[in-house]
Amino acid sequence: MLDIAEELHRWFTEGREMAVATVVAVHGSAPRAPGAALAVDSAGTVTGSVSGGCVEGAVYDLCRQALADGRPVRERFGYDDGDDADDAFAVGLTCGGVLDVLVVPVRAGDPVREVYEAAVAVAAAGDPAALARVVVGPDPYDGRALLVRPDGTHTGGLGGDPALDRTVAAEARAFLDAGRTGTLEVSRCGAPLTVLVETSVPPPRLIVFGAVDFTAALVRAGRLLGHHVTVCDARPVFATRARFPEADEVVVDWPHRYLDRTPVDTRTALCVLTHDAKFDVPLLRRALRLPLAYVGAMGSRRTHEDRVRRLREAGVTEAELSRLRSPIGLDLGAHTPEETAVSIAAELVAVRRGGTGVPLTGADVPIHRGITLPATG
Repeated sequence: MLDIAEELHRWFTEGREMAVATVVAVHGSAPRAPGAALAVDSAGTVTGSVSGGCVEGAVYDLCRQALADGRPVRERFGYDDGDDADDAFAVGLTCGGVLDVLVVPVRAGDPVREVYEAAVAVAAAGDPAALARVVVGPDPYDGRALLVRPDGTHTGGLGGDPALDRTVAAEARAFLDAGRTGTLEVSRCGAPLTVLVETSVPPPRLIVFGAVDFTAALVRAGRLLGHHVTVCDARPVFATRARFPEADEVVVDWPHRYLDRTPVDTRTALCVLTHDAKFDVPLLRRALRLPLAYVGAMGSRRTHEDRVRRLREAGVTEAELSRLRSPIGLDLGAHTPEETAVSIAAELVAVRRGGTGVPLTGADVPIHRGITLPATG
């Protein structure tokens, strides 16, 4: 539900009652990942999505029912070998996947309201937080929530057991550090529980080194993918806000000096577009020794070979060089700056999600990766 935090924060501020439906597990080909949410207020207003349209109507009805009777409900949508095709198509399940949706009423006086309201306020402000909820377990625990902050402090609870809350809070901090959403298995008095941990973290950084003709298009692509985009170049005549109005930051500095002083993490992507050894070598020598998500460098194969030779001479190891994506991007046959930006953006997604970059047509590869399906109770 933190993916729609801004709108939900407005609803809470206005005192609305609502029901929130959250995808808590998916299996197979499904359009949305765990954590995707749809909310319906008492007037029937809708925000968000759990399936990109496939089961929205059915989930809307579940939300209206939850608001009316005050009871959480968990529902599974999808095919199995015994499904009747007409029943499946009645709720639009044509993709062949399975998704579990938890619907929780959030009304005045409901125990979860205070925690949900605090969680969406933190997320809407752009601050890091994790929201943990029991999604499979004894019914009294369905929908209970725990808000966890980066320092480990937490509010709310998952059923009145402080030891359980401490355990989940510690696990949620690890999810928060990695900026990921997923499920974990815990137990309470021997009873197994599945807990969904959603995280809200600042957007990952994309730092584009080189204020060249391809940069503006890559800035737009990076923003489209949800990155906080910085452009850095040592030449003040090129690194200007007027040339890159869509960048979050435009920095005039030598690339390696800027990298030394700016915060980066395991979600940060670096794209080096300068293809000039005096900028590239000192920058990449540092970058390839940092735990970054992606390091790519533009240039022809001849430029790449010369760059690698210089990096070896500068002491970069073969293991470090193996992390370098160069020439940058996927083979799309790109020519224009916009096409090249798509090529680079596609590689960023492939690296992040574990994709192969091959066409899906005729390929025996999964369309959606890294999703699991816990059992329903």
